[in-house]
Amino acid sequence: MTEETIYHTPVMLAESIDKMQVEGDTLCADLTFGGGGHSREILSRMGAGGTLYGFDQDEDAEGNAPDDDRFVFVRSNFRYLRNFMRYHGVEGLDAILADLGVSGHHFDDETRGFSFRFDADLDMRMNKRGGETAADLLNTATEEKLAEIFKIYGELNCSRKLASAVVKRRATRPYRRVSDLIETAKPFCPPQREKKEMAKVFQALRIEVNHEMESLKEMLQQCTEVLKPGGRLVVITYHSIEDRIVKNFMKSGNIEGKIEQDFFGRSTSPYITEKIITPTDEELERNPRSRSAKLRVATKKEETAQ
Repeated sequence: MTEETIYHTPVMLAESIDKMQVEGDTLCADLTFGGGGHSREILSRMGAGGTLYGFDQDEDAEGNAPDDDRFVFVRSNFRYLRNFMRYHGVEGLDAILADLGVSGHHFDDETRGFSFRFDADLDMRMNKRGGETAADLLNTATEEKLAEIFKIYGELNCSRKLASAVVKRRATRPYRRVSDLIETAKPFCPPQREKKEMAKVFQALRIEVNHEMESLKEMLQQCTEVLKPGGRLVVITYHSIEDRIVKNFMKSGNIEGKIEQDFFGRSTSPYITEKIITPTDEELERNPRSRSAKLRVATKKEETAQ
């Protein structure tokens, strides 16, 4: 387990797998495979005839795939969950897990540009095979769009001023490296909160570069189709926006969170939700990254069978 721990330390491991209720020959999906910590625990509880599909769009993660006939690695974004389940002939899953946090591996990789701790090319792509980089985004997005990204995904009060500074700088010196962004953002980060505010800047760009919220919405909508009646949806969130999306979806069955009722006034949501779970003191001590984590669980109602 040494390599997996170095790559990424799984958050709320026991709690999340307990909630998946893995037993016997179940069919499950780990939509955020990463270092494989959650997947290995799932496999340890699964019967000989079960199958676990592990999704990850980052080629680095594939090297962590366990040597187990019950495991199938899917190198893809989880927004294509439904397509790949059809491809593999899966009619229904018993449980789905999604740990929405960024892998510790990405922050520790000095070459990927996810962290302000290392000077590297401003990339930030989870999938290195295509798409625009963080540098591309900073060099081409409108000032209004940049301000929106910094405000919504970074929750930065200086979003407009920072966007203006980015546009002003790129006119003569295009963005290429992490140090370029730090130079622009540092004046807007008070010394006493510099690291926290800088982390928000990088977080905002990462979310936009990887289309994380759009992918999350698409994935959640597909979960209702691929889960069996009685199937379990287990999601670990970290950011307030993604948590709100997950909460609304589990409560109502739609992204907007609009609760609809039938003729008798009963909610038509396809899910039954459970009480939110937060990290224990032991978890926080073992893995400080879990500080903002929330574990949400929903069970697909039996009457939603199609």
